[in-house]
Amino acid sequence: MTFHAKFSGYADPALHAVGLYIGGKWQSGSGITVLDPSTGNLLAEVADASIEDAQRAVDAADAAAAGWRATPARQRSEILRRWYQLMTQHAEELATLIALENGKALADARGEVAYAAEFFRWYAEEATRIPGEFRHTPSGSHNILVDHEPIGIAVLITPWNFPAAMATRKIGPALAAGCTVILKPASETPLTAYAMARLGEEAGVPPGVVNVLTTSNPGGITNAMLADPRVRKLSFTGSTGVGRVLLAEAAKSVVSCSMELGGNAPFIVFDDADLEVALDGAMIAKMRNAGEACTAANRFYVQAGIHDAFVAGLTARMKSLKLGPGYDPETQCGPMITQNAVRKIDRLVSEALAAGARATTGGKPLTENGYFYPPTVLENVPVNASIAREEIFGPVAPVYKFESDDEAIRLANNTEYGLAAYIYSRDLKRAMKVGKRIETGMLGINRGLMSDPAAPFGGVKQSGLGREGGVTGILEFMEPKYFAVDY
Repeated sequence: MTFHAKFSGYADPALHAVGLYIGGKWQSGSGITVLDPSTGNLLAEVADASIEDAQRAVDAADAAAAGWRATPARQRSEILRRWYQLMTQHAEELATLIALENGKALADARGEVAYAAEFFRWYAEEATRIPGEFRHTPSGSHNILVDHEPIGIAVLITPWNFPAAMATRKIGPALAAGCTVILKPASETPLTAYAMARLGEEAGVPPGVVNVLTTSNPGGITNAMLADPRVRKLSFTGSTGVGRVLLAEAAKSVVSCSMELGGNAPFIVFDDADLEVALDGAMIAKMRNAGEACTAANRFYVQAGIHDAFVAGLTARMKSLKLGPGYDPETQCGPMITQNAVRKIDRLVSEALAAGARATTGGKPLTENGYFYPPTVLENVPVNASIAREEIFGPVAPVYKFESDDEAIRLANNTEYGLAAYIYSRDLKRAMKVGKRIETGMLGINRGLMSDPAAPFGGVKQSGLGREGGVTGILEFMEPKYFAVDY
């Protein structure tokens, strides 16, 4: 298939395979191949940035920093608002592009574009509401004034699973705060990032305020930028392992870090839950983006009295999902991002089956073209199986039976992660009481989707540092400055 002929405008991979975006200019290049995970076919080839390119990006961000910092908040707000409007106007094309390079079902891709655009609208509003503070000292000796200033040049590193939303969730608050940025998207899904840069140009983002680099040497490029004293912020979304490495590197220059890392979300269903509501939520929490989400339900703990009915209902729903290319409008579950992702899922499932688990549907990788793994439900899974400890990042739902509230809490907290959790019960007091004891940064009660631009997104334990979104998200890109004043 020749995608150039079939897809036009912002959906055309060829439009975005023109090179790096530095200082408001496009630099041609090649070296990184972008594949369609539905087929394994080549979509496009994009530039492979060198350390020198990264240095030029920092230079460009530095050259634009003073002007952007001095730009009135209302003007920054209007640019973000126009960017939101352009994303909305081109929503179908952007969704098609995401489905092409990421593989996610078109319905999911449309949802991502709408979600991603909302970060620009939210931070267009927050840009004009940056808080300050005035207090008298208790002693009466002077007055305390606290202002918030842009932290400086920010390096933004985003993953492949939400190529639009992870970019806007970082770019939006950074620009609203008055920072200039360098975005390094994942090499598996760079086309969406370059499409976003084109829309930013059209929205009126000044040259150098947003720069985009793709590279096959992420460690070297990132380390070089973090070593530059002009870079004062790192915002990273990705694995906990990589996050630890980046934190160590950032410590060398005392760079402020925001880290949104791995997850291992428990999904707890009590006997008194509404079964159909719980199943609806399970399908959202597990199968959004085919399970390739850090907030995806990774462990299903179902109380004994409702366990069998839940497994039967979940099996029927998972079995009915239509697999196919993400850009096929009828697809409900697209491919995984790479063949290595399929191998990891297969390893986790195979180990669980060997340890006594039973697959009620799925359980084996597909052999056809593309990187597909079928929706899978496992029951009788040992609580010490690898699949209970590792992030699956795929369409597999392991189900565990529990008896008491205390047992559910103990099992839910038995992980180094603490990003998201879900609880289903008709008794709100019970759900809130249990939720208070779950070690997590976010909790969905009778709801399978919790992400919202107006809410603080982030985790505890090994799931990260800081928060993105909400009224607190912009403060991640600002420094408080205290003035001791006599008058």
